[in-house]
Amino acid sequence: MQSTSAPHSRLAARRQFLSHLAMRRSQSVPASGQDDYWIRIHRRAMACRFEITLAAADRRFVPAAAVALDQIDELEDELSLFRETSTIAEVNRLAAGRAVPLPRHVIDLLLECQRLHAETRGAFDITSTPLSRCWGFLRREGCVPADDVIAAARTHVGFDAVQLNTGDQTVRFARQGIELNLGAVGKGYALDRAAGLVRQSGVRHALLSAGGSSLLAVGGRGTGWQVDLISPLVARRRLGALWLRDAALGTSGSAEQFVVSGGRRYGHVIDPRTGWPATGTVSASVVASSAARADALSTAFLIGGLELAERYCSEHPDVLAIVTPDDGAGRPVKIGSHPGAEFVEQ
Repeated sequence: MQSTSAPHSRLAARRQFLSHLAMRRSQSVPASGQDDYWIRIHRRAMACRFEITLAAADRRFVPAAAVALDQIDELEDELSLFRETSTIAEVNRLAAGRAVPLPRHVIDLLLECQRLHAETRGAFDITSTPLSRCWGFLRREGCVPADDVIAAARTHVGFDAVQLNTGDQTVRFARQGIELNLGAVGKGYALDRAAGLVRQSGVRHALLSAGGSSLLAVGGRGTGWQVDLISPLVARRRLGALWLRDAALGTSGSAEQFVVSGGRRYGHVIDPRTGWPATGTVSASVVASSAARADALSTAFLIGGLELAERYCSEHPDVLAIVTPDDGAGRPVKIGSHPGAEFVEQ
C-alpha cells in the first residue's frame, strides 16, 4: 500500500494540477514603458499562498491589498478545523450538546453551504470529515479502511443534522459525531472577503488567488485576466485558456493526495453519499460569481461528474463548468456559461 502526496509547484496546486496564471500584458495592461509590469502582494495562510496581483498603473493600491490579506489571518482563526481555538473547532466540540452562537458572517457562510448541499443533492457536504479521517486523508496518512469502518463513519455524516437558527444566530447538531470542515470552501470565501475590501478601497482591476486552485478576478482590462487550465494527466499540457472579468474560478482534482492499494488508486476527495473516494472524473473547474461557490461546486462536480454538472448548469445559467472525465482521452467538456468568462479549448 502506498500513500502519496504530489509536490507543490507553480503548475501544481492544492487540489490538482490546476489553473496556472498566464497573464498576457497586451490583454490586461497597456504596454506603456515603465508601467508595463505586475505587482504581487502575498502571504502564507490556510496552508497555501494567497496573492493579489495588480498592474503597475495601480501601484497606489498596494496598501489596500495588504490590508485585505491581513483579514485572511482573522478568517483562518475563525474557520480552520485544525486550530483548537477557532470558531469552527468550538462548534465541533459543543454543538451536539447545546446551541452555539456564531458571528453573522459565519452563519451566512453555513447557510450558503446548506443551500449548495441541497442543490447538489448531497455531493457537497461540509460534514464529511469523519470519512476523510477514516481514510487517513485528514492527516495525510492514506489507507483503505474496512467496510464496517466506512459504515460507522457514515453515521456521523449528514448536513440534515446541522440546525441553523438565523434568528438567534446559532448552530446545533442533532446528533453526536457531526463535524464541520470548511476546507472545500474556506479559501474561496476568504478571497470573496478580500475582494470586497479591495473594491471598497477603489481597486477596479486585480487578480486574487489562493493556492492556485481558487482565483477571483476583479475587473480585468481588455479581454480580462487570462488563466491557463493545465491537464492533470499530461504535465504542462494546456486544456485551454480562460479569460475572466469579475468572476471566480475554482478547480478540484485528486492528484495531490491519494492511496494505492491492490493496484487501484483512491483519491482523497470522498463522496459523502457513499463513503468512498470519487471516481469517474479527473478534474472539475467551475466559474461562478463568488469564489466560495466556485470552490464548492468544483468539489461537487468532481464527485458527481458530468451528470451533476449538466443538471446543475441547466438550472443555474450563470455557472460555467469544465469537467475532464476519467475516460483516458483527457479532453475537457465545457458545460454552461458565465457572463464574465470565455473558455477556449487548446
